[in-house]
Amino acid sequence: MAEQWLTGIDVGGTTIKMAFVSMDGELIHKWEIPTDVSEGGLHITKHISSSLRHTLSVLGQEESVLKGIGLGAPGFIEMKTGFIHHAVNIGWKNYPLKDELEKETGLPVTVENDANMAAIGEMWKGAGNGESDLLCVTLGTGVGGGIILNGQIVHGVNGMAGEIGHITSIPEGGAACNCGKTGCIETIASATGISRIAALHIESNKDSSLYKVWNDTKTITAKDVAISAADGDEFASEVLEKVTFHLGLVIANLSNSINPGMIVIGGGVSSAGETLLMPLRRHFEKFALPRVAEGAQFAIATLGNDAGVIGGAWLAKQNMR
Repeated sequence: MAEQWLTGIDVGGTTIKMAFVSMDGELIHKWEIPTDVSEGGLHITKHISSSLRHTLSVLGQEESVLKGIGLGAPGFIEMKTGFIHHAVNIGWKNYPLKDELEKETGLPVTVENDANMAAIGEMWKGAGNGESDLLCVTLGTGVGGGIILNGQIVHGVNGMAGEIGHITSIPEGGAACNCGKTGCIETIASATGISRIAALHIESNKDSSLYKVWNDTKTITAKDVAISAADGDEFASEVLEKVTFHLGLVIANLSNSINPGMIVIGGGVSSAGETLLMPLRRHFEKFALPRVAEGAQFAIATLGNDAGVIGGAWLAKQNMR
């Protein structure tokens, strides 16, 4: 049989990550192109198609080697039709992405929310280790994630399932969130949330190693907090205790509903490793039903920036059936 490749594409506001992936999920070749957000992102599908053809030529491959495309994008998406209602960072609004990319490439295209696609990647070839009931939580600038049950991503009636970052954690008096609500877990457990909490209380904790960081730069990053906590700094540990209390509560409540076998924590904040996972597990076990806690393993995501394109390849493979 002639070789067959899948294509995974992860569209971000600055760059578009692209990859050719084998049917077994192994990365063959990956690259990036700039995201052209001019004119409402109308040129993006042409750039993707052109880049695919050019890269195939460089690799000495015929176009027939490609069997499908799985593409992830931010924003509100109709999964069945691949219609983008709104992707703020890209410029797409009421845009038939699937139809346009299929027209440009001549290949079948599946469109998915980018956080969901990363969750699929971790399930297939990453920390999920093939677990078909999986909760993925990404802690970056915001909080995102995806819910996979019986090997299938959960979308909900209009594609909004898995908006983990906007679960209310502080019902009254919480910080304002970009979604328009207050008290979302994103305002607490994201990198920006951790930074905000640390800065809010730093003047009362001048004996902390973080105070020198604050004094020098007038900012404290989530990485600063994690490093200081790992070194035994009391204030930094208190910040992570507060963050993991709320995050553990949210994850436990979700898990009591879906009973996952694996909980994968990704995003930049996850680089804290056990400094984050240890208190998170403790708070999770406090709020989860005992049998739910027994069935759920925690793991740090392993695929990094490749999770999206590998998840896209999985989607392309499913679309071939």
